[in-house]
Amino acid sequence: MQTSAGAMARVNKRITVLIVDDSALVRRMLTEMLSSDPNITVLGAAHDAYDAREKIKSLNPDVLTLDVEMPRMDGLTFLRNLMRLRPMPVIMVSSLTDKGAEVTLDALSIGAVDYLSKPKIDLAATLGDYKDELIAKVRGAASARLRTAPAQAAPTADVAQIKRSAARHLRTTERIIAIGASTGGTEAIKDVLIHLPPDTPGIVITQHIPKLFSGAFARRMDSICQLSVCEAEDGQQILRGHAYIAPGDKHLSLVRDGARYVCRLDEGPPVNRHKPSVDVLFRSVAQQAGRNAIGVILTGMGKDGALGLKEMRDAGSRTIAQDEATSIVWGMPGEAVAVGAAEEVMGLGDIHSRIGALADEMDITRSADTGTG
Repeated sequence: MQTSAGAMARVNKRITVLIVDDSALVRRMLTEMLSSDPNITVLGAAHDAYDAREKIKSLNPDVLTLDVEMPRMDGLTFLRNLMRLRPMPVIMVSSLTDKGAEVTLDALSIGAVDYLSKPKIDLAATLGDYKDELIAKVRGAASARLRTAPAQAAPTADVAQIKRSAARHLRTTERIIAIGASTGGTEAIKDVLIHLPPDTPGIVITQHIPKLFSGAFARRMDSICQLSVCEAEDGQQILRGHAYIAPGDKHLSLVRDGARYVCRLDEGPPVNRHKPSVDVLFRSVAQQAGRNAIGVILTGMGKDGALGLKEMRDAGSRTIAQDEATSIVWGMPGEAVAVGAAEEVMGLGDIHSRIGALADEMDITRSADTGTG
């Protein structure tokens, strides 16, 4: 896998961090956790946005961790100003609440690279795992590619009217589109879904995301897409014009049930340290749908999904990887390219149209094979 010289330089040098949080205890905990890594230096901590503004000017950190709820100026307002005046990698640190999930998704749309829940101070046994995740996210953020422009706006068509019209013609799907993503994935998935028409084959999606966030993310996508988008339920039938997002605490698999496909949820152990895991989804699609499927791997840290996408390609599926230039982190798609899993590599803005073209091509091939059409 090739990595740009700039990204390599950021990875190899010591990463400097500024922590912004109104809680002195949280500031201390994050500082101690990050300081345990010899390649990370915490330059300081700020108690609010105004303090952060001055320390960013004087300390020039590589990465910022930013609290969502702060006095005087909330994290979202500060982030908007920061991304306009001094863009830099930001990790949002938020409470796992409905409000926290919605605000964090807003932050990702503004330009934050990643997010992390507040450390659970009363659960000391989990702090080791939390520290590992925090360090991994800071490392990923340090080498992330910031978006230079906001994601494209959703089509202006009356989404509700389109959904009502499509609901009159509900039918099972003969084709499956499987999408996997991690860091930067909520915005990348949005960029793909908002451009797909309501007769698109059924879509199954695994995004590395906490449980509460997955529900909020599904609702947000449903409100702006011509497709009907929901958080997947066990045994749910997969229909054309619908997209099913894995819950943040369960693996999502595809199962064939007679002439239809259904969602299967699994509470098994993490795979590649993730639950849900993209590899779990892609492998099930390879086994159950084979050449009737399209696999897409988008921006994300790590390698989850690369081998599963390779199994899809080996089973006859058409496979696409997002290119390095448009990925926030070219970990997962880069690994997929390295192992030969990606039939095609392309920019994020081209993926939705390629999905449509491949689905049409597969329908034409099926009609020719069956003598129909």
